[in-house]
Amino acid sequence: MFEIVRQLGEDAAKAAASSLWSLPDGELLESLHVAYRLQQTAAVLTARLVAEAAGRDVPAGRGHRSLPGWLRAELLLDTGPARELAEQATFLTARPGLCQAVLDGALDLRQAQVISAAVAAIPATLASDGTCDSDGALDAHPGPDTDMGAAGVGDGPEHADAAGRISGADASAAQLAEQAEAVLVDMAAQFPAGLLRRLGERILAHVAPEIADRADEAALRRQEARAHRRRGFTLSPPHDGMIRLTGALTAEDAAVVAAALHPLCMPTSGDTRTPAQRRADALIDVCRLALRTRELPDDGGEPPQVTVTIPFDPLVRRLGIGTLDTGDRVSAATARRMACDARVLPIVLGGAGQVLDAGRTRRLATGALRRALVARDRGCTFPGCDRPSRWTDGHHLTPWSQGGPTRLDNLTLLCPHHHRLIHDPAGGWTIQLGSDGLPDFLPPPWIDPLRQPRRNLYHLRT
Repeated sequence: MFEIVRQLGEDAAKAAASSLWSLPDGELLESLHVAYRLQQTAAVLTARLVAEAAGRDVPAGRGHRSLPGWLRAELLLDTGPARELAEQATFLTARPGLCQAVLDGALDLRQAQVISAAVAAIPATLASDGTCDSDGALDAHPGPDTDMGAAGVGDGPEHADAAGRISGADASAAQLAEQAEAVLVDMAAQFPAGLLRRLGERILAHVAPEIADRADEAALRRQEARAHRRRGFTLSPPHDGMIRLTGALTAEDAAVVAAALHPLCMPTSGDTRTPAQRRADALIDVCRLALRTRELPDDGGEPPQVTVTIPFDPLVRRLGIGTLDTGDRVSAATARRMACDARVLPIVLGGAGQVLDAGRTRRLATGALRRALVARDRGCTFPGCDRPSRWTDGHHLTPWSQGGPTRLDNLTLLCPHHHRLIHDPAGGWTIQLGSDGLPDFLPPPWIDPLRQPRRNLYHLRT
């Protein structure tokens, strides 16, 4: 198989590099459709390879906590694409019919993912509403608000009408799911993924209309619970000095946020800000207000605060470009302005980047020493780990129990997962300090027989 995949890759690369100007319009459009199907087919192959690797516990064997984390390190993916690829591997494995439909060209992956989610919701929706009994069969005794008489239920066992819809009392949730998948696959020929998702939310109206209203109520309750679980807020890596905020809130939570921001978003006389700028400023004002209240929980043993690291040149006695505890850089002027804030803690570095701080004799890395560790390491230092500093512990390279001091040159930040891995003799990983005083990780011989030192490149230190 490897030779087949390799040859396909070479052929596709040749096709991608070939001249296109001579193609007639008809062949150009046909080639576009074929190339898109080829992309989807390759994506299915990739997802199946990922699923096979996950089934063999390859990520855990290489020291990774999760499948997306392993994909990010193995394929040099960003977090979002790595998570999406892991999800594709999961749902294509669970529903082989959808996998085959993509290979046949009836669907693309986004449509398949939408159909998978809609079909997976059916059994749980029916069970949560009491529409199914413990064996998965539809309840033959509808509730008082359900009109079942017109649907032909009670005329015998399972019944299907001219459209092929299952409406009998003995039809199981699994049968409904299979029928729903077939209907949605047919609809995929006319609708893109976004519209297909909306149709999937009402698929029972197509395959089992006699229970659709009851099931919709249960589906809405589940949708609200699912929205609460999937809520999130993300700050992207900086690009051109800007950091993009993305997130998702439930309708109820969004109303709370809007209520907090609205009084601070109102334009004032002579205000030239756009509505989007006013909302951004209002969000910062709310967060600054929260920091000033001193009612937020501690963060790493300290009150929540912003740290700015400022290099100092003793020859010209001048502060340089500052680095925030998020790893983002700010101008010297901005760093000086931030350092005037009593809630911002400046950490001054020497010429070689050393934190100008003496060693500590206590066991735990807290206070100024903890801030020095964060300024140096940025986050978990295990290769490929993206855990930020607030989720890490201070690890002694030479254990405290063996006389190791609690000093900066004997400490590094590790997330709980990798902290356990380093302390596990079976894990095979060891840490040593490099010539620049930063930790190098030596992998076990079954990962790298030469045990070449590795470092975390996710948290840039320069």
